[in-house]
Amino acid sequence: MKAIIVGAGSAGRELAHRLYRERHDVIVIDRDPAALRAVGDELDAQTVSGHGADPAVLEKAGVEGADLLAAVTDNDEVNVLACVCARNAGVRHRVARVTRLDAGGGSRLLPLAELGVDLAVNPKEECAGELALLLQLPGSEEVVDLLGGRVLAVGFRVSADSPLLRQTLRDCLPPEVAASVRLIAVKRGEKESIPFGDSRFMVGDDLYAVGQPEALSALLSVVYPDRPQLRRVVIGGGGTLGLALARRLEEAGLETVVIDIDAAVADRCSACLNRVLVLRGDAMSLDILEAAGMNERTAFVSTTGSDENNIIMCLVAQKAGASFTVGCVAKPGYVPIIRNLSLLDRAVSPHLSMMNAILQFVRGRNVRAATLFQTLSGELLEVQLGPKHPWVGRAVKGLKLPEGAILATMERADGVQVPTGDTRLAAGDRVAVFALPSAVTRLSALTDR
Repeated sequence: MKAIIVGAGSAGRELAHRLYRERHDVIVIDRDPAALRAVGDELDAQTVSGHGADPAVLEKAGVEGADLLAAVTDNDEVNVLACVCARNAGVRHRVARVTRLDAGGGSRLLPLAELGVDLAVNPKEECAGELALLLQLPGSEEVVDLLGGRVLAVGFRVSADSPLLRQTLRDCLPPEVAASVRLIAVKRGEKESIPFGDSRFMVGDDLYAVGQPEALSALLSVVYPDRPQLRRVVIGGGGTLGLALARRLEEAGLETVVIDIDAAVADRCSACLNRVLVLRGDAMSLDILEAAGMNERTAFVSTTGSDENNIIMCLVAQKAGASFTVGCVAKPGYVPIIRNLSLLDRAVSPHLSMMNAILQFVRGRNVRAATLFQTLSGELLEVQLGPKHPWVGRAVKGLKLPEGAILATMERADGVQVPTGDTRLAAGDRVAVFALPSAVTRLSALTDR
């Protein structure tokens, strides 16, 4: 596939790396020569200097022969206009990053879909959704949704008090829990693999499981008995991301406090939220954090526009007594560094959140969605089985999935279920398959049928 990426900032480079690793032909457009040199130094990808919405520049990049155009600059107008040009050039899939415009495309005055935008994605809204899920399953490293939110995939770390240290996976889980979740991956250092019933684990291993929310909560209660029990979330920063997160937590019924030092921002949050306490002040102040009710059952999430401030805020919140801290960082490369240094409990990146929304446009025609973890390099692919799909009528144990792939869950007319080896797949089933990086390409040949 030939993919053109407009914008060589953090988001564009991360997307270019992802597509390049999957052996797609990648062309990156940007006006900044230094940004293009950075891309050229990291990847064997073509770079084109110029304005990303200039038809002449797009033609130079070969837009008429492209399969995907993803415009991810920090300028909404440039991104939308690039998609307009791409539509007229016959590009099949067109994605625009938007931060101010209506990502749903519902405005009568600015119908993005009619202008040529197949997918309008707001990274901060995507990140707010992931954060809300994370905070509703305390103890998890990260949470992503599948099958329209009816199923979740959760990552968690094996603690010193976990019964997983004393027993195999098969012996540790109660039958009702084992039947309702699927363990799909384990990460030990840099090594990633798929666990089996006789697998044994060590302190610090990261495990990833798929199931419905109530089943995953039961799983965490068994394997992570010392996980934090949260009653309140304090958000440092009431900007776009902080406000979006507060709205989601308010809808979920979780006690929430927003802190922002800017009076106008605090007033806007107060006007938009009904059951959320909004405080004007410095979230790095111990006095303000005390006023917010910081204690051992409180989570703190920093959502300002400064990566460094977000990290420092979380460190101050830890000192103030927060049991769980999450820092939002714009630079995806910060996520593994923060994680390895154990500075915070969690670090998330809106750019990586945006990747989940874009990947569905680079999959086979039967793949309805592709989900990335921020802490695991594999993918979860949702596949709709058509009447002629080769998996229809076959038992799961006879699918001959490539090594490094596992069927995680499935949905059919009677609901969601965890398939066993004897489960026979049928036309209309929607299945979620997890694949380690080594299996993604080989699996795509099976799913694109």
